[in-house]
Amino acid sequence: MTVTAERPAAPVGSAAPVPVAGAPVRRGRNRIASKALNRVVAAVTAEALGVSASTVSVDLADSQGLLALTVSTPVRVVSLSRVEREPSSVIRSGGPILDRVAVAQDTIRTRVEQLTGSTIARVTVRVTGIDIRTEERVA
Repeated sequence: MTVTAERPAAPVGSAAPVPVAGAPVRRGRNRIASKALNRVVAAVTAEALGVSASTVSVDLADSQGLLALTVSTPVRVVSLSRVEREPSSVIRSGGPILDRVAVAQDTIRTRVEQLTGSTIARVTVRVTGIDIRTEERVA
């Protein structure tokens, strides 16, 4: 899959399009290979959920001309023993898992649209496991 974004073409030798009053807008094409798009989505997802990008898998699909993303990923959580000792650790880690995934969906949509210029129809996040890490203390 190659994602194509329509953008005004820049005149030869310039870095940005120069609008001319009354002149038709010239259009060009920018193509983003699916492998590059997969990596962008994986990196954005990993950052949003606090996991390694190598643990995120991405499926790209067409949804009536728009991009549909399905990401499968573990979610970083604090250990249950830590939650028993300090219930507030759940809030410090970003809240309950479902709330964090909902926020991540919005973050993924927004950041991928900003970075690629693609229009996202939907983002589906499949939680495949958990990544239990100790909470780091700030000195």
